[in-house]
Amino acid sequence: MLFLFNPIAFKIPLVTCFCSLAIEMTIHADAFLTKFLLYFLLVSDYFSCGFASNASGKEKTLAMIKPDGLSGNYTDRIKNLISDSGFTICKERIIQLDEESVMSFYAEHSSRSFFGSLVKYMTSGPVLLMILEKENAVADWRALIGPTDASKAKVTHPHSIRALCGLDSEKNCVHGSDSPQSAQREISFFFEEKISGRIVPKHDEL
Repeated sequence: MLFLFNPIAFKIPLVTCFCSLAIEMTIHADAFLTKFLLYFLLVSDYFSCGFASNASGKEKTLAMIKPDGLSGNYTDRIKNLISDSGFTICKERIIQLDEESVMSFYAEHSSRSFFGSLVKYMTSGPVLLMILEKENAVADWRALIGPTDASKAKVTHPHSIRALCGLDSEKNCVHGSDSPQSAQREISFFFEEKISGRIVPKHDEL
């Protein structure tokens, strides 16, 4: 039996199919665009602060602007110093810590005489949390913020952040992870898990 190909008969359903597809894309254009943008943002965030950072050898650390830093309007100046020092701010969030969160985060200081005032200070207002990234991020951020005791920093490291906005060893304006291991734990504490009801392994600095 001889089969005769009819191009007209084939063309009509093909055109109909493409027309239907075009109409469908037009109807759902907004939804498609929204999904595409969300996907793009997720992928961009992953490559800017995820896979790409590991591949390039960059390091992450946790930075915190404490209540006195926020209430004293030092945030913009601190962020400018962060940017000028070559850090990328991967993520940031402002939260109000409760007593349970502070006691968990600073659990290793619970037997110290200043612990009660530390908890009161850290719950006195919101804090700004940031994940910073660059090569040698942990050490470079520690160098930028200066010694733990802000009163000493004003003498020995007058250009440090703690010299700029800190008062003493407790009210010292900012926090920085003291090791890559601490950075991983602290980033997980604030950005990857619920804050309440967890004990974080020891970190040495306030």
